[in-house]
Amino acid sequence: MPTYHYRCKQCGYDFSEHQSFSDDPITICPQCGKDAVHKVYSAPPINFKGKGFYRTDK
Repeated sequence: MPTYHYRCKQCGYDFSEHQSFSDDPITICPQCGKDAVHKVYSAPPINFKGKGFYRTDK
């Protein structure tokens, strides 16, 4: 199951949650109880290995 990172816009509380793809996103903050939670998106880590890449790539 994927892990999603959430942040509350109201109080700034950060938390992560394991959820299925079919689960609804969390909207209620477990810290303050407000309806102000949104998903935080970030780039996935990429590791280039093998031939065909520049020497400076990692």
